[in-house]
Amino acid sequence: MFLANLSMGLVIPILPELLKEFGAGGQAAGYLVSCFGLTQFLFSPIAGNLSDQYGRKPMIITGLILFAISNLMAALAGDLSLLFVSRLIGGMGSAALIPVIVAYIADITTDDQRSKAMSWLGASMTSGFIIGPGLGGFLSELGIKAPFYASAFVGLLAMVCSLWMLPESLPPEIRLMRQHTKEKKDNVFRQIALSVQYRYFILLLIVFAITFGLTHFEAIFPLFVVQGYGFTTREIAILLTVCSLIGTFNQIVLTERISLRFGEKKIIGAMLLLSAVSLVFLLFSGNFFYVMFVTMLFFTFNNILRPTINTLLSKEAGEEQGFVAGMNNAYTSLGTIFGPMLAGILYDIHIDLPYLFGAFVLLVSSFVSVRRLGGKLSSIAS
Repeated sequence: MFLANLSMGLVIPILPELLKEFGAGGQAAGYLVSCFGLTQFLFSPIAGNLSDQYGRKPMIITGLILFAISNLMAALAGDLSLLFVSRLIGGMGSAALIPVIVAYIADITTDDQRSKAMSWLGASMTSGFIIGPGLGGFLSELGIKAPFYASAFVGLLAMVCSLWMLPESLPPEIRLMRQHTKEKKDNVFRQIALSVQYRYFILLLIVFAITFGLTHFEAIFPLFVVQGYGFTTREIAILLTVCSLIGTFNQIVLTERISLRFGEKKIIGAMLLLSAVSLVFLLFSGNFFYVMFVTMLFFTFNNILRPTINTLLSKEAGEEQGFVAGMNNAYTSLGTIFGPMLAGILYDIHIDLPYLFGAFVLLVSSFVSVRRLGGKLSSIAS
């Protein structure tokens, strides 16, 4: 997970220059992220179900190979259309990788261990962005496509490491039994429609809201600080690296402690509210250290939210860890589709609008979580 997110983080600082080279603006930036989310959405439940039947390791290997192909294609892209194709393939890789790794963690941990394990998994994801953007910013000085080549290499390295070192977490007899089960799964669209009946639907809705707000931030952040505040590629790389490092450290130190002290309900409501506030505060000043401080807070709040919700969902999944992890990733993908798409459109209207609207969505989600999660969350936690 760390190496995969490292490969994604490498390309973040070069997006403004890359879009400028292709003559594209905010909408194109939003659509590039959205098309990644589209294939992630379509393939996540499929990958989750396949991992339940045939094992976690084959899907993890497949996902890493697709990541490498995606980045190599982006490096060779001579126009915007091929860049979009590379993002679609990258979304398929993410669908094969992320929910399956979450299910893998659930396979090898008990309920008591899972909160800490999910926290460390979340830390490994965000740690990729600690090194990724900084390294990508420096590699871009060798050429604008250099981060893509490096990212493809890292993806292949992760694949070789997994092939060599990663044991399968599902016993052969369980895989064989599931392969011979004739139960037919609904397609992803029907699963989403029926998910309103699930006891954990509110958690899935919050997953969507978190991703919507986060991708509102991420999709246009490089463009926003370049156009609005005049930041350079190197400054963007340093800012994201430092903020990711501090946000990850805060997650590791704080998540388990505040979960024990305040309970999940209060944590989710508070982190959603604070995430909304930090988005608005980002608009107040273009001072580099001020932007770094606010961005660090935003990363910290989101990093605490993710493992908290993932832990609760995994406890509810029972024997269908792959399926529920796939639904989790599907809702994440929906946020990744609609969040950046709308952010790009709003950015071309006014550069402040994406952050104001993203803050509004997170604020509403905070109120919904406080009102609706009380009884449900208590029963889940128990």
